[in-house]
Amino acid sequence: MRVLFVTSPLKSVFQYMVPLAWALRTAGHEVRVATQPSFTDTVTQAGLTAVPVGRRRNPDRMLDLLDPSVIAESRRGLPPPWDAVEDPAKRTWEELVRGYAQATESLREENFPVVAPLVDFCRHWQPDLVLWEPYSVAGPIAAKACGAAHARVLFGVDVFGSVRQLFLRLLAEQPSHARRDPLAEWLGGYARKYGGEYSEDMATGHFTVDPFPASLQVEGVGLRYERMQWVGYGGPAVVPRWLWGEPERPRVVLTMGLSATDVFSGYTVNTGEVLGAFEGLDVEVVATVAESEWEGLGRVPG
Repeated sequence: MRVLFVTSPLKSVFQYMVPLAWALRTAGHEVRVATQPSFTDTVTQAGLTAVPVGRRRNPDRMLDLLDPSVIAESRRGLPPPWDAVEDPAKRTWEELVRGYAQATESLREENFPVVAPLVDFCRHWQPDLVLWEPYSVAGPIAAKACGAAHARVLFGVDVFGSVRQLFLRLLAEQPSHARRDPLAEWLGGYARKYGGEYSEDMATGHFTVDPFPASLQVEGVGLRYERMQWVGYGGPAVVPRWLWGEPERPRVVLTMGLSATDVFSGYTVNTGEVLGAFEGLDVEVVATVAESEWEGLGRVPG
């Protein structure tokens, strides 16, 4: 079987896909990873075969155009319409349709350079299955254009699927003249361009691959989830000598992620307060804290 992964140029998203790609290849399948040219080195570094699609450009270019205060505000929680998972006040038709209009514009900006070359590659290579993460909606467009099965691969709580199902329920309740679906309208335009029609799987996949246990997940009602065993991958790694021995106390490992300091200006929570929560516990704490955040931490709890 030929399996094509489609990912945006974000390490924190792509790394969730890598163990599944390894497993499929080990099982004897042909595996390729389609992404923007600027991200192909990250793909090949994981030992996978990259397919560059679209134009070579800075994946963080949109951040350079925005006011820093706007960026800071957006990092306080989920963006619309997915913030409806957190805030009941956002679970109205007016809020959701407004949020989907904003989200669709963002998806259009990120996926437009990728769609045409990705469709060309899929029609050439003829994958049996296309696996895409929720930001890479060029994946289902190309899958539909070449007749392949396709599925989402999650990298966190499924706010995308759960809010989509809520939106569809509210959409069905609206009078015909007031119904509007920005995401379906945009994806449907591409479906018709390549000889098809919009179907809801273009938004949520024929099924969803979920590496998280159900107890930690927020699921979309009626969606099909296939769970996989969690296997961590964080890029190139070296085991230092001090880790060879058994720890004298229980070891707790803490990470604040990569995007906060690699892409943005810093963490959204106070690192010192997080580390301070371990004060008085008989544990050994190993925290991967960016050097730019060291100042002001004071004494790290032992």
